[in-house]
Amino acid sequence: MTSSLRHHGGFRLLWAGDTIAQFGTAIASVVLPLLAVGALNATPGQMGVLVAAETAAFLLIGLPAGAWVDRVRRRPLMIRMDLVRTALLLSIPVAGWTGVLTFTQLVVVALLVGTCTVFFDVAYQSYLPALVGREHLMEGNAKLQASQSVAIFAGPALGGGLTTLIGAASTLASTGLGYLASALCLSRIPLQEPMPRRLPDRNLRAEVAEGLRFVVSDRRLRAITGCTASWNLFFGVQGAVSILFMVRVVGLSEAAVGVVLGFVGLGGIAGAALSARVIRVLGHARAIWLVPVIGSAFGLLIPVAGPDWRLGLLVVGQVVLGSSIVVYNVAQVSYRQAICPDHLLGRMNASIRFLVWGTQPLGALAGGALGTAIGIHPTLWIAVVGPFAACLWVVCSPLRTEGEITVPSSNPGGTDQREMTEGGEERAADQA
Repeated sequence: MTSSLRHHGGFRLLWAGDTIAQFGTAIASVVLPLLAVGALNATPGQMGVLVAAETAAFLLIGLPAGAWVDRVRRRPLMIRMDLVRTALLLSIPVAGWTGVLTFTQLVVVALLVGTCTVFFDVAYQSYLPALVGREHLMEGNAKLQASQSVAIFAGPALGGGLTTLIGAASTLASTGLGYLASALCLSRIPLQEPMPRRLPDRNLRAEVAEGLRFVVSDRRLRAITGCTASWNLFFGVQGAVSILFMVRVVGLSEAAVGVVLGFVGLGGIAGAALSARVIRVLGHARAIWLVPVIGSAFGLLIPVAGPDWRLGLLVVGQVVLGSSIVVYNVAQVSYRQAICPDHLLGRMNASIRFLVWGTQPLGALAGGALGTAIGIHPTLWIAVVGPFAACLWVVCSPLRTEGEITVPSSNPGGTDQREMTEGGEERAADQA
């Protein structure tokens, strides 16, 4: 991996803005449930609804989002999404400080912030080719994926720690201001983005269908999508009860939950730091099926946790599971970028995002229902056993016997940076 983009001013601003935004999304994902439990005494069913609302937009609008984003300028869209997220998150502490905060407001804010996140995430990846050129696309995606992976695991830990220090409402206010900082970074990028070319025969439904057909018809992409979607389904179940498990079953305080999440964050950072080395040793294909199997095995330690020495099992299970998810994500994103034609990258990844993220709110609703019906602890066992079944998608696929691939650094379709900046349609990969 070269380091040339470290000296690219425009990419550094995009990277900084995206990193701030990704951390904001990850922090809000844990602070909103903490606020619901601590201030509003939410039930398991309500927690399922709230967690589902945070990711429901991926299911509702994730599929056509890629085609929509391709029709507008990406950077202004990202800035607008940051500003809207700022206003939405700031409304919660204002309501809390004035004594009018309700659970309904939390759900509505979570749903609308998630909608903004869908458009932001698709837009920043579609903007990348015009900014850095096809020859640096893989490097740029790797850096952005690393930031996203670290944010997913370190962000909740940071959110838990800030909630302990300054309270949930103040943490959400700080997160809202973080989105404002992201918008400022993006507004300083010097590249003037052209308006995408409007083709007279463009059809949203046909474009979306083409991307879906490519994903479904390729056995390797179908296996990756099935595995990731299944994992996210069970992570949705786990997300609905995990904080309740730590607080009400294990007996941890908010401060202790923050410490546990901090260790999880360290696991995510370690995974991001070691992912390139692990993938070089195992190869992309082998890493895609072997790493999640190992992570799933350690995930079985989580429900065994208790208030005594068994608390260490919770930490070990979460850390190894989190690290394996980061390595798996880096491997499978790079793999699918390498095997997909350039003109289908955006739609292929938007299709995969819809399929893999759309299962998480369904899992959260199921987790809330199961937590109410059979209890928090049995529901958590279902959530950690399920990923083993999810691994069968990739273990039983051609990936298990496939050799290493070569990730291209140039555009196989012949479209260069000059063509993109003069109004051609840019296509880019989006992280799962």
